[in-house]
Amino acid sequence: MIVLGLTGSIGMGKSTTTAMFAELGALVWNADEAVHALYAAGGAAVGPVGDAFPDALVDGAIDRDRLARALGSDDRAFRRLEAIVHPLVARGRAKDLVRAEANGLRLAVLDIPLLFETGGDAVVDAVVVVSAPEEIQAERVLARPGMTRERFEAILARQIPDAEKRNRADFIVETGQGLDTARASVAEIVSTVLSPGWRSPRKGLSQPHEPPQ
Repeated sequence: MIVLGLTGSIGMGKSTTTAMFAELGALVWNADEAVHALYAAGGAAVGPVGDAFPDALVDGAIDRDRLARALGSDDRAFRRLEAIVHPLVARGRAKDLVRAEANGLRLAVLDIPLLFETGGDAVVDAVVVVSAPEEIQAERVLARPGMTRERFEAILARQIPDAEKRNRADFIVETGQGLDTARASVAEIVSTVLSPGWRSPRKGLSQPHEPPQ
């Protein structure tokens, strides 16, 4: 099975792009959804995150708004949270990939906003970066409920700039040129990586995944 890592800064159109991959038969694994499940009541992250950030624990689940307030802009707090959550996310991802491969799927797309920041690009066969012009990005993000310019800029400050992501990409999907252009790019990527002669530009990382534990 070919595993693609898909990333892009906030507001670039990752959700729309992953839906296009799903339409073409790929498994789409979403890091944000995985974290939501870990934070929900009964989730594996509730206990350790609640211990580290007690104010974020509400009715047996992690309240993400309260967690964000507890983190503030403290880099040490973010690193503490990441040390708890990232191994749990990785374990769940490995299990999902094993199941998908056992079911005969040929392509998986890992939707990970902080792919480069967390080193996830080292364990995929190729990286797809979703991108759009800055003005379109800002327009999309600032239209979201509760979003402010200050919060938008704080989020961007924790992400690798779009220009660097593009430089490190194996494939780029431009979402600022309309859905048809983006859909054509996705179809071309799928056709390329599933072709018999394609080889990973990342030293052939398509290896058997660790079995579920």
